[in-house]
Amino acid sequence: MCASMPAPHTENYLPIVAITMGDPAGNGPEITVKALADDSVYQRCRPIVVGDAKMLEQAKRFVHHPEIVINPISDVSEAKFQPGTIDVYHLDLVKDVNAFKIGEVSVEGGNAAFQSVKKTIELAMDHKVDATVTNALNKEAMNLALAPKRMHFDGHTEIYATYTGTKRYAMMLALHDFRVIHVSTHCSLREACDRVKKDRILEVIELGNEACQFLGIKHPRVAVAGLNPHAGEDGLFGTEEMEEIKPAIDVACSEGIDAVGPKPPDSVFSEMHGGWYDITVCMYHDQGHIPTKTLGFVYDREKKRWKAVEGVNITLGLPIIRTSVDHGTGFALAGKGTSNELSLVNAIDYALRMAAGRKKKEQVKQ
Repeated sequence: MCASMPAPHTENYLPIVAITMGDPAGNGPEITVKALADDSVYQRCRPIVVGDAKMLEQAKRFVHHPEIVINPISDVSEAKFQPGTIDVYHLDLVKDVNAFKIGEVSVEGGNAAFQSVKKTIELAMDHKVDATVTNALNKEAMNLALAPKRMHFDGHTEIYATYTGTKRYAMMLALHDFRVIHVSTHCSLREACDRVKKDRILEVIELGNEACQFLGIKHPRVAVAGLNPHAGEDGLFGTEEMEEIKPAIDVACSEGIDAVGPKPPDSVFSEMHGGWYDITVCMYHDQGHIPTKTLGFVYDREKKRWKAVEGVNITLGLPIIRTSVDHGTGFALAGKGTSNELSLVNAIDYALRMAAGRKKKEQVKQ
């Protein structure tokens, strides 16, 4: 750690944030260089990229930032944390950069992405970094790489849960003050309906409430979406609301949580967007993802390109902080230098808010 930096838990301490490279065949390296080319990031935190320094060297050419210096390191203490320099915890993961194919699924790319995530988790669990931020990985590529080891992961959330030993966790998406948290994520819609159970719903309400408190919201307002049209219409269109969702809400309220619902899924997000709630509990993946991405992903019809790609993916319940971009690997855009870095910047800032909230809670306990 740089000798000139304030000690941890002091007012002027800048958190160390580890950022994964993502799949090197995607746009992760490019948007990372773009994000860290902004000097103001270094006024808010001390970033380190975890991955292959060679891919970052290539990426800076793609995004036209030849002035950026890539500084390979093998320990966090070697980082410079200076604007104009990107410190990369170097893992020699890509054998030949020139031969490596951008924009394609590959075992090498999948392995590189996975190893970057695993090392990032290790750094956080060893308290060498204060928060982690992930770029996108390709699930097919990663699982092709893991297949010989008879390993399989649905995505980042499951990797983090496994390597931190976490059993109680959930995915939250955030777009500024628009937040959703999911009862289930990566499973079929048919299976998702079967996972709508009282205990799990209560767990997710509690995690969402706690997350909002970490973000500085003293008394979060938690909406809980129904599963069925019109939130079941008193059993006319399904009984899950009466049998599972409402009982979970009642218990949450008895715990002092300001939870309301079940709310009709076709209107609750408009209400939250209007400021009625701080977070909405969603029953399955697309119920929460669709409204969030509709607001955050803005396409410019005239210029035929994405004007904004905003949103943050956050894993709650972990002993460490993990936020992520809320988009995929962008294989079709990789190597063109045109990918938007806004979601990554949002993810970094959300990680800092979560870190500050967790630090404050720990100080209160002491």
